[in-house]
Amino acid sequence: MRCGKCESDNREGRKFCAKCGAQLARSCPKCGATNEPGEDFCGECGASLAAPSSPAAAQPTIEGAVRIAAESSSSALEGERKTVTTLFADIKGSMELIEDLDPEEARAIVDPALKLMIEAVQYYGGYVAQSTGDGIFALFGAPVAYEDHPQRALYAALRMQEELKRYSDRIRSEGRLPVQVRVGVNTGEVVVRSIQTGDAHAEYVPIGHATSLAARMQALAPIGSIAATEAVRKLCEGYFTFKSLGPTKVKGVSAPVEVYEVTGLGPLRTHFQLLARRGLTKFVGRDPEMEAIARAAELAKAGHGQIVGVVAEPGVGKSRLFFEFKVRNQSGWMVLEAVSTSYDKASTFQPVIDLLHAYLRILPEDDGRTRREKVTGRLLALDRALEEKLPYFFSLLGILEGDDPLGQMDTQVRRQRTLDAIRRVILRESVNQPLMLMCKSWDSI
Repeated sequence: MRCGKCESDNREGRKFCAKCGAQLARSCPKCGATNEPGEDFCGECGASLAAPSSPAAAQPTIEGAVRIAAESSSSALEGERKTVTTLFADIKGSMELIEDLDPEEARAIVDPALKLMIEAVQYYGGYVAQSTGDGIFALFGAPVAYEDHPQRALYAALRMQEELKRYSDRIRSEGRLPVQVRVGVNTGEVVVRSIQTGDAHAEYVPIGHATSLAARMQALAPIGSIAATEAVRKLCEGYFTFKSLGPTKVKGVSAPVEVYEVTGLGPLRTHFQLLARRGLTKFVGRDPEMEAIARAAELAKAGHGQIVGVVAEPGVGKSRLFFEFKVRNQSGWMVLEAVSTSYDKASTFQPVIDLLHAYLRILPEDDGRTRREKVTGRLLALDRALEEKLPYFFSLLGILEGDDPLGQMDTQVRRQRTLDAIRRVILRESVNQPLMLMCKSWDSI
């Protein structure tokens, strides 16, 4: 086949010239006439210029069909070895809960609980591999890989228990039995693969001892709590608090397994905080940067607000720089920190919520009433005029009592007024004492 542009000869079947890359003319399969590139029908006889499919290709043999099916099945079952965190959650006593109920009534109770469980998993980037009717099985670290997948799983488990407690309190006030959930978590190596279970449905599931052990943890968890293995505790120590339940004989495991109950959040939020807790190396250099921040701090102390931004590649020491400055200069300042972590991307307000928890001295174990009292007491002591801003803080912190008075407000207006309320509190607090607000992005830590 000769190229019309460079006159080079090309073998039959080529679409583009091997010498100059120009699109080659197409020969009619019926009459042999030459046609221009891009034409779909022969200008000589009107025949289609599409390449004809061979009878063998159109009608595969039985042997060929069997071979293709076998290859597809083999491909579907191919797996990938990964370290993941698996989570099982199950409603305790679901049979007793719905025993005397009509199926529709039972569904009206169970479905909202399952929805809360699924949302908690998805909030922290997990994947719900299966719903069991009265529980779920979820993965963290696959299909989407996260290096902090053990922490994400425990954050999801705590959120799940917190949301279900609120839901349970609500239906109990209606005269129904409470909904309580057991959660089991384990981290380990598995083989994950996708299995085609129907024409348009595939399941992404893991196989391995680690998955079975997570299911055993769920069965061993105290009602309304979270049970984790030693592997999870080692990876999450400091980020969460654990209580040993002692060594336990687990079916399918030869040696007793150490089981831990996850009791709440720990003091750590970032990997740098973990390193600081273990002990940092000597801090050297960075004198110009430290002096620049110190000059801005002096101006702020004199009443001229300042903003200092540090931008650099991950790992060069931005967090260490601010850590050292805070240690050396925090005397006489109120220091508030907002740290954005990878899983906070699900909520743009999460770093601010953490900051407010620290400022208002809200503890993980505080119930809704205690939290409302702390918010009200701190803000009104700061300025009585902040009383009108209380609904915005209650809504943001998820401690509303009854209907949300801001529920009918436009989303953008509500967001702006919430930010204004936070800004007003920070500015008012800075009148009482110098205030240092440190904000750190997760991908720079």
